[in-house]
Amino acid sequence: MASAAEVGSAASGLGGGGRAKRPAEAEPEGNPDDKLTFQPLGAGQEVGRSCHILKFKGKTIMLDCGVHPGLKGLESLPFTGYLDVDEIDLILVTHFHVDHCAAIPWIMERTTFAGKVYMTHPTKAIFRWVLDDYIRVSNIGADQQLYDERDLVNCMSKIETIDFHQTEDVGGIKFTPYHAGHVLGAAMFMIEIAGVKVLYTGDYSREEDRHLMQAEIVKDKPDILIAESTFGTHVHESREAREARFTAAVSAIVRRGGRCLIPVFAVGRAQELLLILEEYWERNAELRASKIPIYYASQLAKKCMKAYIGFPNAMNMHIRERMKDPRSNPFHFKHVSELRSAAHLDDSGPSVVLASPGMLQSSTSRELFEMWCTDARNGVIIAGYSVQGTLAKEITTESVDKIDTMGGQKLPLRMSVESISFAAHVDYIQNRDFVRAMQAPKVILVHGEQNEMLKFKTGFERHFENDAEYNFQMYNPANLEELEFYFRGEKMAKVIGRACSNIRDLAGPATIDGTDGDDDKGATRARSLVGTVISGLLVNPVSTFNYHIYDPSELTEHTDLKTSQLEQQQVVAFPHGFPFLEHFMQLMHGNVVKSTAAETLDIVGKVKMVHSSDNKTVTLKWVASAENDMWADSVLATILHIEDSPASVKVSQPHLHHDHSHSSGAAMDEDAPADAESHAPSKPPTRVTSLDGAALGGASFAVTADTFTDRLCTFLGDHFGRSTIEEDGTAVRVCVDSTEAILRLTRPDGAGLPSVAVESADTYLQQSVTRACERFRRMAEAHVVL
Repeated sequence: MASAAEVGSAASGLGGGGRAKRPAEAEPEGNPDDKLTFQPLGAGQEVGRSCHILKFKGKTIMLDCGVHPGLKGLESLPFTGYLDVDEIDLILVTHFHVDHCAAIPWIMERTTFAGKVYMTHPTKAIFRWVLDDYIRVSNIGADQQLYDERDLVNCMSKIETIDFHQTEDVGGIKFTPYHAGHVLGAAMFMIEIAGVKVLYTGDYSREEDRHLMQAEIVKDKPDILIAESTFGTHVHESREAREARFTAAVSAIVRRGGRCLIPVFAVGRAQELLLILEEYWERNAELRASKIPIYYASQLAKKCMKAYIGFPNAMNMHIRERMKDPRSNPFHFKHVSELRSAAHLDDSGPSVVLASPGMLQSSTSRELFEMWCTDARNGVIIAGYSVQGTLAKEITTESVDKIDTMGGQKLPLRMSVESISFAAHVDYIQNRDFVRAMQAPKVILVHGEQNEMLKFKTGFERHFENDAEYNFQMYNPANLEELEFYFRGEKMAKVIGRACSNIRDLAGPATIDGTDGDDDKGATRARSLVGTVISGLLVNPVSTFNYHIYDPSELTEHTDLKTSQLEQQQVVAFPHGFPFLEHFMQLMHGNVVKSTAAETLDIVGKVKMVHSSDNKTVTLKWVASAENDMWADSVLATILHIEDSPASVKVSQPHLHHDHSHSSGAAMDEDAPADAESHAPSKPPTRVTSLDGAALGGASFAVTADTFTDRLCTFLGDHFGRSTIEEDGTAVRVCVDSTEAILRLTRPDGAGLPSVAVESADTYLQQSVTRACERFRRMAEAHVVL
């Protein structure tokens, strides 16, 4: 697992238009291959059109792709123009709210995107209905629509699903969804690339409500945490207090004869509010007796309820237990009726209507608001979060006495306006504690208005400035800012198959498969592996980042790689004879086998050497591999060494002429003065003119104990040039340039050939002369005459 170390980062404040990178903060830049970048294309210092780009190790991931609820058409999209869409490998969608997912059909069907899209099962089930409704209620012309129903249908077949806690691997990108609370099916994603872990929360809630569980504390600690900061430093009131204030506000409006409008998202908080109202009506006999109706004005109502009933495991334990008995299913409401549209409403008296969309942009909630806003008896309760540019945000944050209708008219605003937030987002304390629990050294804030985000960052840093156990850096990038981090992960490789046979021999199989019951014994065995050399092929597929070591023979068995054999050949000029070449190969490489083919040698079983007397060349042939290439280089160096090295054998040198006298103990040099005639030989020495098997195999090479020294000198003279024999016949001196070797000859007491001991200060010369003597002795023993 990677131990990620960030050594530099970049980003800077950006007003909103161009691209920017922060300065390196006086930290050195790392290897470009280790650079991870993060860039918000939406929801950077704003709420809406969540879309973030994560790049690492050649992989590109898009986190959510939504639209801005306060904008229309192309203006509502994230800033995807700054991105090559076809480079995106994977899109992860956290939940079905339009500001996180409504641009998915556009990017899948109207761009060159060719990657994969994943979301949880509940999210995909509701995604289709939410976006179908989004297309229907968008208050723009068909030519301005981002996509149509056909695009939505086409993209649905391409979207893949994933279960909570299930890990998928897409081209080396590992990701696992965890429960995020917020809405049904909402997920946080833990993403891992080459050992570096990034946790993206999306929208999340740390408070368990009537039907959803709270967001999980993920056990694995991320290297980077990307967290929402929607509510900045705001602290939510308790759930009990919030519900009491909500039911009191609803009751007050209907008791004075008014209509109570509650704008909601089609799915999500609406179900929570319906559960609260259902329970409140059940407890309140007066409201039941008054027959004040509760309407859920959304064509998605029945469809979405099917999803809630179909995915009980995505809700909290209380709901799961109740749903085991069909008679106590909490989503079978007794006091809530479906309202198809504003036109179907019986507006003859007090009522409570939950209608989408939640920010009063258009459709049913906006139509009812315009119908009722002029009557002071009526009231609107904004129960969710509202973004800038929407009517819901305007009436809750500004002093408004008139509103613009969708038809362009002005209407007085006399109805009561109250904001009671049931938005399932973490508040400051919940967000702070979650970030601290995750222990991420790098924290990136997204999905928050600029001021709120800055407040959270400042408050968080101040709160933990004296916490020695938590060292972190926090970033709050604006849209299109790019953060850069450098991670150097520890690379680990699995040894598979035959390649791990030597490990098993050392440590035993228990250490390999982890089933050793004795922890101390297993630890001792594991320590014994330190320093063990493992031989094999290291396979590093770029698509997976999983390093494996295989025995070359098993490569095709364990991987998709194909193997081939490359035969190499090299021709070298060589003007000398084959026997001489064979002799020197024997001297230098030892394990040389003469092939049945003419003038062909097999050297150490790796290199085939073919000599051509006609062309005066030597051809080397071998199968390409690291080891064989090394042997071929060695053989080639030996051939070239024959011609170039001063200490090499030179066939071209003149034959040695030597003389000796057994009656004299003085050795004579061939350069001795002429008065040394008393030492001249009585007959010319017998010379070996050829070293091939035919010449040496005849009687002319018959060696006796008396002729051994003379023949040895002839043999060495052919190879090493100038040499002399001490007069007593017990020593031979071989001189090559300024170095020399002394051969001590010892005759046996009985029959047999003399033994030879070589002495020299030059190790190379000593080894060469020793090998030559050994070869001569083998030939002499084959033809010895005793």
